[in-house]
Amino acid sequence: MIHIIVASHGPLATALMASANMVYGDLPGVYAVTLNESAGIEGFKQDFAAISGEARKHADGVLVLCDMQSGTPWNVACHAAFSPQTTPPMAVLAGVNLPMLLQTDDIREMTDVHQAAEHLLSLTQPTLVIAAPVTLLHSDDF
Repeated sequence: MIHIIVASHGPLATALMASANMVYGDLPGVYAVTLNESAGIEGFKQDFAAISGEARKHADGVLVLCDMQSGTPWNVACHAAFSPQTTPPMAVLAGVNLPMLLQTDDIREMTDVHQAAEHLLSLTQPTLVIAAPVTLLHSDDF
């Protein structure tokens, strides 16, 4: 089973979790960790270590969904993911959004976190779209 950590600058991770709970209901095995100004980077590192310790329990792997590449949440998550001492394995994705978080339910039962990350990315990419006007009018009649 894959457990998920949502990591962000500011309250984005907890807001995404709240929105996901409103749309989908409870997402078991999903945790949030946020970087805030008062705790700073060192506080985030401590919070991430505590949350990842909890997420690793009874998991085959942990997938960290970060708000953006190269920020503190990404850097801390990658440091953990690439450490040989990290067990079970950890993978990191950037660009977390609500559709991605909702689709984590489709990968939870997988056992290979790296395959789960690839699959989640493939599920999420089609949700990134540009709105375009409708060119065909459909009748409400069937």
